[in-house]
This record gives sequence, C-alpha cells and structure tokens, in this order.
Amino acid sequence: MPRLWNETIDAHRQAVHEAILNATAELVRVHGLLSVTMSKIAETTGIGRATLYKYFPDVEAILHTWHQRQVESHLQQLADIRDRVADPRERLDAVLHAYARISQERSSHDRPGHQLAAILHQGPQLAQAQQQVQDLIKDLLIEVAASGDLRDDVAPDELAAFCVHALSAAASLRSEAAVRRLVTVTITGLRPSS
Repeated sequence: MPRLWNETIDAHRQAVHEAILNATAELVRVHGLLSVTMSKIAETTGIGRATLYKYFPDVEAILHTWHQRQVESHLQQLADIRDRVADPRERLDAVLHAYARISQERSSHDRPGHQLAAILHQGPQLAQAQQQVQDLIKDLLIEVAASGDLRDDVAPDELAAFCVHALSAAASLRSEAAVRRLVTVTITGLRPSS
C-alpha cells in the first residue's frame, strides 16, 4: 500500500480512538458512570457498535485509557513548568503549585457518590503516575538542597513523598486561596529549621 494510504488510515484510527475517549468522558460527566453503555458511546460518536468493540472491549477499558491520557498530560504539564524556570527554588515552587492545582481539578470526579474515582484511582497505573511525580519533585529537591535551602534531616525521596501526599489534599479544597495556603505550608515544611 502507498505510504499516504497508511498515514490516512492511521490518522483515521487515531481520530476514532480520540472521539471514543472524549465521548465517553463527556457521557460519564453528564449522565454518571452507571448510565454509560457501549451502545450510547457508539451512538454519541456516530460509529457502529461492532467498530467500537474493535477499539475497546468495554466501557471500563475506555475509561482507563482516557485516564491514562489525562495522567500523561498532567505529567507533561509539570515537566513543561519545571523546564520554564531556571532558579531551582522557583522551579520547585512552580511545580508544587501546579501539582496542587491539578489535584484540585481532579476532585471533580472524586466527589462523594461519583463512581469514576473508584474505577480510575486504583491499581498499578495510579501508583506509577504518583511515582513519576515523586521522582520529578525529588530531582527538584536535590537541586534545591545543593543551594542549602532544603532541610537536611530528611532524605529527598521522603520529602518528595511528603509533598505528593500533602498536596493531594488540594482535592478537597474549593478555593485558589486555600490551595495557595496548602502549598505555602508544604514548602515551609521543606525549609531548613532555624
């Protein structure tokens, strides 16, 4: 087959894949997880059920793929923020603020009664994503430690875990001011004792 034909088919498959993910996420947001079926997804995307099953075996697989895309986007966002700032202390502050905002935004599917969180926030994928965030923060902490502006009585990997868990509390906060206060408290916990 000509190269152009293959590229066109690949682009079409990618477009269908993205349409399935986006439609499913929107259906869950509007109608709730329990009301979403493969038939509704097929109808919303305008593709046949048989075609839909060629891409995904069930709704749960679609949601896991959608969630993985969201996680990768968040990790890229954190890396981009890290790479925009030169000063190690400012880089750390910017990444911690961004992670707290991501945690707060994520709360929309973590609210009580919302079944999406129960499905998506389990298993090795979540642990792997948290580890990637911890590693990114740990590397920044090591840079800050070189300047002497980091407490030295706790190892950087433990401090990174502290940051991830502390800033996950932003999911329960409703205002930007509260998120900023949480980040300030977390950053204060990283500084050397006087």
